[in-house]
Amino acid sequence: MKTLRVLLLSSLCAGALALPVLVPAPRTQAAPPSAPAGPAAAAADCKTYGAGKCCSPDVTMHLSKGAVFAACGQSEASYLGESADKDTCQYHFKVAGQNADETFVQIYSPAAKEVLDKPTDPFMSFKKVGKVWVTDKAKSPKAAAQVAASTGLYLPGRGYFVSVAASTKVCTRQQAVALSKELK
Repeated sequence: MKTLRVLLLSSLCAGALALPVLVPAPRTQAAPPSAPAGPAAAAADCKTYGAGKCCSPDVTMHLSKGAVFAACGQSEASYLGESADKDTCQYHFKVAGQNADETFVQIYSPAAKEVLDKPTDPFMSFKKVGKVWVTDKAKSPKAAAQVAASTGLYLPGRGYFVSVAASTKVCTRQQAVALSKELK
């Protein structure tokens, strides 16, 4: 009986091993190449400003170019391009009579172990509008020029924060407050 089991088991194993040789596998056709995904796709859709490079999707996911266009009244016609550094993206715009290096909306979103619930700055005060902190008043004469030139936004997250500096030449203070609703 034991010999019969061994013979039967070895016959089954030999048959299983021979099956792929005797029965050809169905041919599969390779899928056509698709459009690139992720950062490569974003890079293909990127218009750079000057010698700048394309912004990281990790930064732009917090505030899209389209949201800036809608809230600040800008368009592709006034858009000059983007430039990026680590954890930073700047959208540059053409404003009549202004230097394009100063007419931008900048997003800064680094990873952080400790994230403050509220921004702390000894030179300016902030007020909360919805879930975002917005620059309110300058506490010193030197900071007054900075508060007049740009509106700051701050959104705390888990393991990161988002800080936006919107030039008042591109986005008025009221438009920047509307833009704050688009921060993620």
